Amino acid sequence: MPTPTRRTVLTGTAAAAALLTLPTRAIAAPAPPTYHWRTAVIGGTGFVTGILFHPTVPTLAYARTDVGGAYRWDTTARWTPLTDHLGWDDWNLLGVAAMAVDPAHPDRLHLALGAYTQPWAGNGAVLRSEDRGATWHRTDLPVKLGANEDGRGTGERLLVDPRDSDTLWLGTRHDGLLKSADGGSTWAKDEGFPATPTASGQGVTLLLAVDRAVYAGWGDADGTTPNLFRTTDGTTWEPVPGQPTGTAAKVPIRAAYDRHARELYVTYADAPGPNGQSAGSVHKLDTASGAWTDVTPAVPGGADTFGYGGVAVAADRPGTVVVSTNNRWSAVDTLYRTTDGGRSWVSLKDTAVLDVSATPYLKWGEEQPKFGWWIQSVAVDPCDPAHVLYGTGATLYGTRDLRHWAPYIRGLEETSVRQLISPPTGAAHLISGNGDIGVLYHERLTTSPARGMATDPVFGTATGLAQAAAKPSYVVRTGWGDHGNGAFSADGGQTWAPFPSQPSLAKDAPGPIAVSADAGVLLWTFIHWDGTRYPAHRSADGGATWAEVSSFPKGATPVADPADPTRFYAYDTDTGTLYASTDGGRTFAARASGLPSGDSQFQLAVAPGRSGDLWLNTKGNGLFRSTDGGVSFVRNGSVRAAYTLGFGKAAPGAAYPSIYLVGALDTVTAVLRSDDQGRTWTRINDNAHRWGWTGQAVTGDPRIHGRVYLATNGRGIQYGEPV
Repeated sequence: MPTPTRRTVLTGTAAAAALLTLPTRAIAAPAPPTYHWRTAVIGGTGFVTGILFHPTVPTLAYARTDVGGAYRWDTTARWTPLTDHLGWDDWNLLGVAAMAVDPAHPDRLHLALGAYTQPWAGNGAVLRSEDRGATWHRTDLPVKLGANEDGRGTGERLLVDPRDSDTLWLGTRHDGLLKSADGGSTWAKDEGFPATPTASGQGVTLLLAVDRAVYAGWGDADGTTPNLFRTTDGTTWEPVPGQPTGTAAKVPIRAAYDRHARELYVTYADAPGPNGQSAGSVHKLDTASGAWTDVTPAVPGGADTFGYGGVAVAADRPGTVVVSTNNRWSAVDTLYRTTDGGRSWVSLKDTAVLDVSATPYLKWGEEQPKFGWWIQSVAVDPCDPAHVLYGTGATLYGTRDLRHWAPYIRGLEETSVRQLISPPTGAAHLISGNGDIGVLYHERLTTSPARGMATDPVFGTATGLAQAAAKPSYVVRTGWGDHGNGAFSADGGQTWAPFPSQPSLAKDAPGPIAVSADAGVLLWTFIHWDGTRYPAHRSADGGATWAEVSSFPKGATPVADPADPTRFYAYDTDTGTLYASTDGGRTFAARASGLPSGDSQFQLAVAPGRSGDLWLNTKGNGLFRSTDGGVSFVRNGSVRAAYTLGFGKAAPGAAYPSIYLVGALDTVTAVLRSDDQGRTWTRINDNAHRWGWTGQAVTGDPRIHGRVYLATNGRGIQYGEPV
């Protein structure tokens, strides 16, 4: 999932004729509207990297994701998000690197947060709760964590010491093993841990309590040196004697302890995953005798290459263990289950009946769904050995009879959303373009789209989505796919067909697209995944033929005028120049210049039903408006920062559509609404509903005043309505 840049580039010059600033106006304070926020149901769609049943509390479980926060499952029979309070400046903390519960304190929960270890990301943090995640205490760490990097499915890297609930351990990638002696309030490096971290390694991959001992996996061994350590006194560490070696046991991925049999099971691979694994194994340690046994269910080899991932034991069934394969693309990943301590195994995939009717997108455009991939988390309910959960790269499956499986995903939404359209007519009030799952037609917001992913062709990540303003039945989409990169719909987005042809650039560089108000002209830009930008192409025959538009600024996002089909606009973020076309996109000419530049995430929006009414979002440089088609712009003096903007139905008695903005009036980035053309603004989200980074897309509903749809980078589509 792409990382939102936090960089804002300021420009110091402006053309006086083109750039003016409105005086700051007072913000309307009386009676701000109270909003009710919900998540549009899709169902998962992202990598579930960890699942943890509480060992002593029935029905209590937790899940973590790589970019979408953490969740709790309880007697409500749904996942409750626990980290939506994290706001704009804490976007990096929506990646959950590890979690831990305390068997002695059922209401206690710890989370280690931090998505990236790169220089542009902030440090990690630890959250601790005494009420199962309803409220939190926070400790900022001096190190970075990598919840959305390679190795994110290993773990857990966070542990409550089995001898003392106030002692916690946290494994990091590049900074060794950390220890807290005060319940997670403060942390210090354990200088006695024998392995040496590196700036590019995996570091500590797992921590597990085995009776009164603590075991730690190390991800940077070479297959011949120790990668599993233990301490029995919390101070001194030693390599576990007799541990397996070799490529197939190079990286310990996960571990689980059968306390009745006193056997420790460890899954291994030749790489941390979730990608890049081609060998793996499963071994168990008799902790009483110290003897190791290779209990690998199936040995990778030939064309069938893979590693091993998740492992879980049945709490009260000695010898009953479930493990997962990972990165097994040829034969498709599976779960293996044993009831005799690993002497024999059964592949649960072979008899599985999958029911994805609640989340149809999981068919990925095919007739039948697959068992899954990127399976690095597995959990067995301590109260029911037939209740098994496993996470994939897109969902979380569960069973209660080891045969019938369905997504256990209610309430867990992890989509990274790229584009939003709220059509003025039709059955759906929302069409979305998304990372990984393409385009969805949302007939209802409370159930997953019945059509699943848009097909013919199927996309992975959508790069463009547009609707003809005067002909809303015509919708176009672009994206990454193996069988075409552009498509059109003549029924408002319900069914699709590929463009008759596409430029050769489209396969390797599909970018955003615009369609003229009358659906007569398509304008498609091309951006390679490495950032290389190419000339835009134009089609006036529905995609049958395409011609290069050399005067269009390379890589800019095309915007169609909603009232005049001959007009298109584009903002050149390199030079801070607005370009416009008055001949149906054949040629473009510069208009206003001297505007903010230097950030490709600056966005241009156009007010519905009006020609030449443009709004320009330039992050920390503010919000600008043009009412003359981009000849001149005026800066809104109320808005300090503007990231993305959209429009919805006008307020009662108002002639101009309501405006929705993700931006800041002061120091707090929030979701704002204006019913008076941006003269005054009201915040409509609250501190419990912030969702990290939300700067990609926002739109109001043209049929329902006050309803707004918000794209998040890992928490799906949030929609709000006045109470």
